[in-house]
Amino acid sequence: MITVIGTGTGAPLPPDATAAVAGAALVVGARRHLATVSASVTVAEGAEQVVLGALAPALDTIEEYVGKERPVVVLASGDPGFFGIVRALAERFGAGRLDVRPGVSSVAAAFARAGLTWDDAVVVSAHGREPRTAVNVCRARPKVAVLTGPGAGPAELGSALVGGPARVLVVASALGDPELERVERVTPAEAAARDWGDAVSVVLCLDEARALAPVRVTVAGESVGPAQWALDEREFAHRDSMITKFEVRALALARLGPRLGDLVWDIGAGSGSVAVECARLGAAVVAVEKTPDGAERVRANAAAHGVDVRVVEGSAPDDLPSPSELGLGLGLGLDEPDAVFIGGGGRELPAIVAACAGRARRTVVVAMAALDRVPAVRAALIGAGLDCDGVLLQSSRLAPLPGEVTRLAATNPVFLLWGTRPTAHTDRRTDRRTDRSVDRSVDSHTGSEGDAL
Repeated sequence: MITVIGTGTGAPLPPDATAAVAGAALVVGARRHLATVSASVTVAEGAEQVVLGALAPALDTIEEYVGKERPVVVLASGDPGFFGIVRALAERFGAGRLDVRPGVSSVAAAFARAGLTWDDAVVVSAHGREPRTAVNVCRARPKVAVLTGPGAGPAELGSALVGGPARVLVVASALGDPELERVERVTPAEAAARDWGDAVSVVLCLDEARALAPVRVTVAGESVGPAQWALDEREFAHRDSMITKFEVRALALARLGPRLGDLVWDIGAGSGSVAVECARLGAAVVAVEKTPDGAERVRANAAAHGVDVRVVEGSAPDDLPSPSELGLGLGLGLDEPDAVFIGGGGRELPAIVAACAGRARRTVVVAMAALDRVPAVRAALIGAGLDCDGVLLQSSRLAPLPGEVTRLAATNPVFLLWGTRPTAHTDRRTDRRTDRSVDRSVDSHTGSEGDAL
């Protein structure tokens, strides 16, 4: 049997956990866990202790003891079933061999220190993962907990959030340590300017205007998605019907595939209907609009639908968001979009498409009314290495006539082209890469559950 004991948030080990440690033939844990337990529990004479570094060798050692039916104890941070060691142990040895004794997770402890509920919070791990998913979730959602790691801590998170939606970061360090625990509220700029060391447990990213909003939560975590999309044009403020019609928007959204953790650009946003719909579906969104009144209209539509959209007032391709050089100079490209929608551009459209296609991680979708621009746009997508496809959309809507009868009213035809990058990027839901080794390591100095023990 493998007994997995959650510790590290200040509470003493319960008597049954103490007895398990005292009777173990093998005790596995980070250096700080072993030191803490050794100070309060007498380990059996001859018991082996393994300080975690790389995970695979530790699992091999555990397997030797399990094969001999000798008791094993694994010490972990907080709740080991929450982004923790339980997953790796269950995959290797089966859930039936595990006796899990969870502690209080760092996320629960951090929200408790902040005086907030967290049933409506989104929890994302940046430990051993690309930070872009965590950054985009923080851009899109009002209440987020980020499990941190080297190169993806408060400073990097703050740097990426500067200039975006209004956020406050609650940085919880050394949770459970009566002498070292700190819980600090800072702006993204303040977080970016500091060296936070290696004691950070978790970072809460909050939109304080909505963190205490009266929400009756039925499903914990990410809010339930919208009941409808491709909304009627009447749901948006727009100028002289200058808005992407809902039929076109429906297919554009299907090809963009916006989801939580994604970053989407809406270029030539106009009313911002595509930007708002992508944000409603969970993505972080940047809308680029050249006219001041148009930019204000996008902001108003976003506010009316209760979503965050970052509005850049300018013209593409000159005023596209600049690539980030975050992550200790590693060039992680946190401002590079997963998907781009282009609904305007005029004569500059081919150049705009080429600029966006060169940076998009997954797909670019272009809507055009002019037949003459289709060949150049298609060439720009293919020239950027994307697989190109498209349709001509023509629809007729029901329209009333006098005498309680109905006719079909044709809408203007629209060409929709999309280019898709043939090599898939990281699936950010699991953050698994085709070239990643299954030999994961454990960062023994972190206090979060983010793959740490």
